[in-house]
Amino acid sequence: MKRALVLGDSGGIGSAIRVCLEADGWAVTGLSRRADGFDVTSEASVESHLGRLEPGFDLIFVATGALGTPEKALSQLSVEELQAQFLVNAVGPALILKHAARLLPRDRPAHFAALSARVGSIGDNGLGGWYSYRTAKAALNQLLHTAAIELKRKYPQLVVACLHPGTVETEFTRDYPREKLAPEVAARALLEVLLALGPAQSGQFFDYKGKPVPW
Repeated sequence: MKRALVLGDSGGIGSAIRVCLEADGWAVTGLSRRADGFDVTSEASVESHLGRLEPGFDLIFVATGALGTPEKALSQLSVEELQAQFLVNAVGPALILKHAARLLPRDRPAHFAALSARVGSIGDNGLGGWYSYRTAKAALNQLLHTAAIELKRKYPQLVVACLHPGTVETEFTRDYPREKLAPEVAARALLEVLLALGPAQSGQFFDYKGKPVPW
């Protein structure tokens, strides 16, 4: 039986990812702040929780993140919001990968993915605004792209991917006016995209339809 680790499995997308994997016969381990005190902004918490797990996960999915209060103008930018967004959306997943790498197999295919966002794309940014969130997700993309290059040396069959889930119906997007995907629809699409990726595509950025997103 294949094993999966889902970080943030109490959230809208994370819980849907877990349900989909279990329906497909995976043995799923989940960690979240709400249920387990798993705090991605604390390296001690990340190291402690992941250190208790036995290696051999075929899939690690990071579904943590926060939106905060998106800035509409440069005048709304603050040090506090920049730091908070960077810590949750970039530093957190990077720390997870740092301490979860030992849990991945070296002798067979494996996948590591973190939820990014299209607004983190510099090339696709034609609207502006959302300074802190955009910056944090752009940093996440660079962190995972860089890690993919390093990890390929020890884990030749590993895929590290940044994934854009679309706008999903969760507490996270409650006040967002755009049409939204049901969590289970987004989760199924993300898993199909991720598990179809091979090592040659490691370190890249894809949306839930499987289309590459520009950096």
